[in-house]
Amino acid sequence: MWPVGICIAALFVVSVTHWVYRWKNPECNGTLPPGSMGWPLLGETLEFFATNRTWDTPPFIKKRIERYGSIFRTSLVGLQVIVSTDSEFNYMVFQQEGQSLESWYPESLTKIFGTRNLGSLHGNLHKFLKNMILTIVSPESLKKMFSDIESVATKNMKGWASKETVEMKTAVADMIFELMGKKLISYDQEKSSENLRENFGAFIQGLITFPLDIPGTAFHKCLQGRKRVMKILENMLKERRAKPNIVKTDFFDYVIEELKQDDTILTEEVALDLMFALLFANFETTSQAITVAIKLLSDNPRALKELTVCKECKICDKYFCSTNLLVILCRKNTRKS
Repeated sequence: MWPVGICIAALFVVSVTHWVYRWKNPECNGTLPPGSMGWPLLGETLEFFATNRTWDTPPFIKKRIERYGSIFRTSLVGLQVIVSTDSEFNYMVFQQEGQSLESWYPESLTKIFGTRNLGSLHGNLHKFLKNMILTIVSPESLKKMFSDIESVATKNMKGWASKETVEMKTAVADMIFELMGKKLISYDQEKSSENLRENFGAFIQGLITFPLDIPGTAFHKCLQGRKRVMKILENMLKERRAKPNIVKTDFFDYVIEELKQDDTILTEEVALDLMFALLFANFETTSQAITVAIKLLSDNPRALKELTVCKECKICDKYFCSTNLLVILCRKNTRKS
């Protein structure tokens, strides 16, 4: 009996040792860059998700650049990956996308943004969606939005001025969501029975977390937030299709018009994932950039002064003055000062 037990234990130890060795030394047809795969399955995930309270390169990246160079291997959320901080190599990767290389996202991100999101698509459909998006973010489209941007920014900043303190990131995100919600889907929080912004808040809180879909975890709340947002968008799509607007008022009308075409390659699933991604990208990433800009300008009076001095606008050849930290607008009726 004892010899059998010892053999089983020895076999188990050998199997585990071999598995750990294969984990730390993955097979590759070429030569892998230097790096560490961390613990089996867990990898270096915990260190990657550790809070970074500096303006510098995240410690996780900085430490590995110093140890291994600009390109290194690691393991995050159970996936073996290669990280590149080399600008020339990254440029080559983006140039070759759709040719020698193809974009790919972890399953956890696909669950969050949808199986038919823009980042997961390739070929003609990917190009088609990029051209659709240009109808709202092209230079000409953005010029037409200047007056609306100024109006929303001015209204919100007047509201902030009446408060003792303002949570800047949240306030800026709310402001941008107010603007882009109307431009994309004519959403007005004051008139709507659904709090779309609140559901996006639940989604964002679990976006950069360990992908463990168990009730109570941040990732599970993130998926539930997405589910609620998608349900609201589905209902909007059904209502618009039942009672289409005679005059196109937002990007959703443009999408619905495209869905009506017999020869379109656009589907409802792709359209809804696109609307979800646009709502998220327009207010969350932009609000982060604006909040950082305000922080840095507040800490650097000299740079702030440079921005508030009257300068010639490169768009309309007019002179303008602006103390608006959120947007620098092209104003037609300004005088040289």
